[in-house]
Amino acid sequence: MSTLNARKKMGRPRVDSEEVRSRIQRPLLDHLDAWAEANSVTRAEAIRRLIARGLEVDKG
Repeated sequence: MSTLNARKKMGRPRVDSEEVRSRIQRPLLDHLDAWAEANSVTRAEAIRRLIARGLEVDKG
């Protein structure tokens, strides 16, 4: 097969990240969803932002 005619693979690009799964109790999840909605972000983005905030506070 010629490399001149090789097609690039389509799909999701590789990212330097790892999937993390966790169980969250309903009251905390409801609070998280409310925060996400108030900040116009997805649940996943809300989790990333809140973790980052928590780590910044921890630096002191």
